[in-house]
Amino acid sequence: MNMNLLLLAVVLGGASVPARAADVGVSVTLGQPGFYGRIDIGDYPRPQLLYSQPRMIRRGPSGRPPIYLHVPPGHAKNWRRHCAAYDACDERVYFVRDGWYNNQYVPRYQERNRHRQDDRRDGRRDDHRGNDRDDRHRGGNDRGQYR
Repeated sequence: MNMNLLLLAVVLGGASVPARAADVGVSVTLGQPGFYGRIDIGDYPRPQLLYSQPRMIRRGPSGRPPIYLHVPPGHAKNWRRHCAAYDACDERVYFVRDGWYNNQYVPRYQERNRHRQDDRRDGRRDDHRGNDRDDRHRGGNDRGQYR
């Protein structure tokens, strides 16, 4: 009996300790290693595919071109389970190999989009964090003054 109370106390004590995980936001976008989702093949080198035929879970409108996806390991194999997350259950889907994406697509995509301002190195932010913290002032600063 005493041992059961001790075990119960340990379990309840552990449950009451707050989680101390860091709140870290990570964003991975198209053209970076680790991105999973739809990619535009365009004039990129012919992709290496996981399967030679496209996969389709539900029949969709005919005449649309197939789409190309880079997905985590296991998603292509269990496509019926994962297709909704990619909004692609009624699409003909080709899955590109991870090595092709990382070694062919990513370097070329980054080279072509080097001029974009998404990754600013001048210290400015794109997320509009500034003095405009209160939407009610629309264009004013947080003291209600307009510029």
